[in-house]
Amino acid sequence: MADSWGDQDHSGEASYKLGAGSIFLIPRNHVASFLNYSGEGRLHKSVTMHLTVPMLERFYASHPPVAAVPVPVRVMDLGKHPLLESCLSSLIPYFDVQGAFPANIAELKLVEAVSILRLVEPAVDGILANFEEPGKIDLAAFMEKNYMSNLPMERFGYLTGRSLSTFQRDFKRIFHTTPQRWLTRKRLELAHYKLEEKKERPVDVFLDVGFEDLSHFSYAFKKCFGYSPAELAERART
Repeated sequence: MADSWGDQDHSGEASYKLGAGSIFLIPRNHVASFLNYSGEGRLHKSVTMHLTVPMLERFYASHPPVAAVPVPVRVMDLGKHPLLESCLSSLIPYFDVQGAFPANIAELKLVEAVSILRLVEPAVDGILANFEEPGKIDLAAFMEKNYMSNLPMERFGYLTGRSLSTFQRDFKRIFHTTPQRWLTRKRLELAHYKLEEKKERPVDVFLDVGFEDLSHFSYAFKKCFGYSPAELAERART
């Protein structure tokens, strides 16, 4: 995943609860999923800035990193610095403008954001100016930690340092099944645990375990276990 800002993150190793006005940075190639809740049904807006590799390469070509020392790959909470708040708030009026965001203004805003980031957190060069591609890593360990992440197979392959064909071949050799079947089963097993043991609701579970659609989740769950998520949730409550 390219560097971005958002509202709330649940990653494989940690959970972050971020309230109104929170600003954070997600390192490139860091797997994370988001659950966005608005308190008491109130309307809210969030701003996400996508710092792509080409944009960052252009920036650092004319603004060399001060000390691009690799830093731990984790979500970086940036607090509520007034310069960052001002930069992000200035984008909100564009939500009401029809059509695409003007490319020249977008580039200016991205350069402004990176410049402020470097001022607020000097160590950020270690994240933003690190353009190394992921190396080949332990596929089994990575999948066991990140199976809840709703990523395309090509992305799983890239993050484990493999082409899609190599990823699929290595996966089948290790798990003796296809990636999609394994992912579906693992996600359903986690959903079953959350519904039965944690007493969570199906509507709060399906996104958290990696499904995009509640109806598809319910269909797959019933096909796997013989009863629907709603039936299990009701049984768990009583």
